[in-house]
Amino acid sequence: MFRKILKVIGIILLIIILAIAGLLIYLKKGLPDVGAAPQITLQSSPAVIQRGAYLANHVTVCIDCHSTRDWTKFAGPIIPGTEGKGGDKFDESMGFPGTFYARNITPFNLKDWTDGEVYRMITTGVNKNGEAMFPVMPYHYYSLMDPRDVEAIIAYIRTLPVIDNIPPARHIDFPMNFIINTIPQKAHPTERPLPSDTLAYGHYLVQIAGCQECHTRQVKGKVVGVPFAGGWAFNMPDGSVVTSANLTPDKETGIGNWSEAAFVSLFRKYADSSYTPPIVKPGEMQTPMPWNMYGGMDTTDLAAIYTYLHSLSPVKNAVVLFTPSKKD
Repeated sequence: MFRKILKVIGIILLIIILAIAGLLIYLKKGLPDVGAAPQITLQSSPAVIQRGAYLANHVTVCIDCHSTRDWTKFAGPIIPGTEGKGGDKFDESMGFPGTFYARNITPFNLKDWTDGEVYRMITTGVNKNGEAMFPVMPYHYYSLMDPRDVEAIIAYIRTLPVIDNIPPARHIDFPMNFIINTIPQKAHPTERPLPSDTLAYGHYLVQIAGCQECHTRQVKGKVVGVPFAGGWAFNMPDGSVVTSANLTPDKETGIGNWSEAAFVSLFRKYADSSYTPPIVKPGEMQTPMPWNMYGGMDTTDLAAIYTYLHSLSPVKNAVVLFTPSKKD
């Protein structure tokens, strides 16, 4: 009798082990499943490249994460000559489940990628080799981008100067090294609304700019806060902590008392030719928000974003925007 019980237990354990093994194999080999890279033919006219440059530098700010930033200056402006070289590090100290590096997006790295493979990477987070990328790059928002805008970005980054640079390989913590393959989904492109439809156009811009990504509290890649209510704490290189602001129209803790003009001017002042990013001394306010890049956004686009943010339900969530390093 006892032997029969042990045999049954052994069979059950074997089934469980085989089921777990099968699941892990599926996660590693069967996913991600986003389909083949599309066959596309880019239109690389000056107007298309100009549109791509505007988006990549001032809206989706691809160039921000894929370049080297000077953290001795406010908002970490890009160091000239590093545009697209990659290497920016995102690790456990910033709340990520591992260590990830922005890849080189200059022709040095992308010369062997088809336009369709780059398109799939941007919109689904799956690279040329079929590997899932961790959504440091918010591809779940880029998946909603109008294909014309995605193609314009690709046309633009194809024009970047070649920079010989190979960032380090990533390291993914367990169990994210298995979970990561479940994250990419097929793209769900939308049509870019006309600017005259201010609310819809603002919603579109907020999505592709990834505003919700940083202005929603997250812990190790998991959203734990109310969208747009802020609260994500960013650990800066000097040990200080910057917490994302509440963008909902709450009058006490958000932007409910801001006028459209004040909102737009806050951004545009960083695009003024007279503005020079100040040196940040120890203990002084610093931020990962690339103001210098978003400052170049068109006033019509900024006004549309303001309109959309003010259409949200107000959320009372007071955050401490800056906490100096304990070393200061």
